[in-house]
Amino acid sequence: MPTLPDFRLETHFARWEFTAQYHLTASDAQTLTMSELLALADDDGRERWESLALGYTETRGLPALREAIAATYDEVQPDDILCFAGAEEGIYVAMQTLLEPTDHLVVLTPNYQAAETVPLSVAEVSGVALRPEDGWALDVDAVERALRPNTRMVSVNFPNNPTGAVPSLTEWRRLVQLCEERGIMLFSDEVYRGLENNPLPQATDLSGTALSLNVMSKAYGLPGLRIGWIACRDRSVLDRLERAKHYTTICNSAPSEVLALIALRARDQILARNRAIIVENLPLFTEFFNRYPELFEFTAPDGGCVTYPRYLGPDGVETMSTELVEQTGVLLLPASIYRSDLTPTPTDRFRIGLGRLNPGPALAVWSEWLDAR
Repeated sequence: MPTLPDFRLETHFARWEFTAQYHLTASDAQTLTMSELLALADDDGRERWESLALGYTETRGLPALREAIAATYDEVQPDDILCFAGAEEGIYVAMQTLLEPTDHLVVLTPNYQAAETVPLSVAEVSGVALRPEDGWALDVDAVERALRPNTRMVSVNFPNNPTGAVPSLTEWRRLVQLCEERGIMLFSDEVYRGLENNPLPQATDLSGTALSLNVMSKAYGLPGLRIGWIACRDRSVLDRLERAKHYTTICNSAPSEVLALIALRARDQILARNRAIIVENLPLFTEFFNRYPELFEFTAPDGGCVTYPRYLGPDGVETMSTELVEQTGVLLLPASIYRSDLTPTPTDRFRIGLGRLNPGPALAVWSEWLDAR
C-alpha cells in the first residue's frame, strides 16, 4: 500500500465530529432512521429485508441493486455498474488501478482530499483551480492547457465539495468532448447529484469512456450504509476494477445493499425531502450571514448541500473556527482542510452544511459568540 498523508478532514472529524454539540459543516443531507427507511419499502424490498441471509454477496453488487442504480442514468445498464463500500473505496480503487507511474492526471481544486492525494501516490498530477472570483467557475481552457501527451485522466467533482459549484451545461459538455477527443478518461464524482438547481447530464451518459462515481451517503443522506458505485459503459474498465476490489472489501454488506435498494426505489421521495430541507435552511443561513456583512461573504450553492463562505475577520478563519468549536461546540471546516499541493487555494474560507434539520440553535449560539467578542 502506498504511503498517503494524513486525511486532514477525517483527522479533524475524528477530534470533533461526535463531540462538538453543533455540527454545522456536515456534508450529507439529513439521514433517515431505520424505521423511516423501511416504511418506504415496497413489498419486494420488505420481503428481501425480512428474509435476508447474512452471507457473502456478489462482488459487483446485488443484481436488483445494480438495476435500481442503472435506472438513475439514461444510457447505463445494470452490467455497467460496480458497487463499492462507499465512494472513498471507488476513488481509491479507480486511481490505483487505472493509473500508472508514467501517467498524468488533471484534478480540480479545491477538492475532496482523496481526489488529489490518492492519484499523487501513483502518477504525476496537475491541478486546475476553480475561480472563486467567478462563482467557482470551471475553466475548460485551463484544463486543456494542463493536458500533456501522457495525460490519462481528468478528475472532477460536481456539484463541488466544498464550494457547491456546478458548471454551465456548455462548459460541462466542452469538458466531456475534450476528454473524448484526446482519448482521456473523465472521472466524475457526482455524489451530490439530485440536490442541484439545474442538474447536469451525468458523465457516463454523455461518454462511453467516462466514469461516474456516486454513493448513498450525500444526496440520499444514508452514509451509514457505506454503499457507493462507479458507472462506466466501458465494461473492460469495470472488469479491472472488480479484480482490484477482490483485494479490498471483496463484496458489500448484504443488509446495506438491501437498504440501499429500498432507498433507491424511493429515490424521488427521499431527494424531494432533502431538497426541501435545504430550501428551508437557506433563508436561516442567509439571514445569519447578512447580519454580519463586515465578517462574512455568503453565496448559496448551485447544487449539493455544502458551500464555502468567506471570512473577513482580522483574526483569520483558522483562529475563528478553532475558538468557535472549543468555546461553543459549533463545528466548521476551515480552509486549511482544503489546501492543495497543486494550486494556491483560498485561505479565508470555511465549509458549512445546509442539509441537516434545525440549524437554528447552532446559528443562535454562533451569533451570541460573535456578539460577545
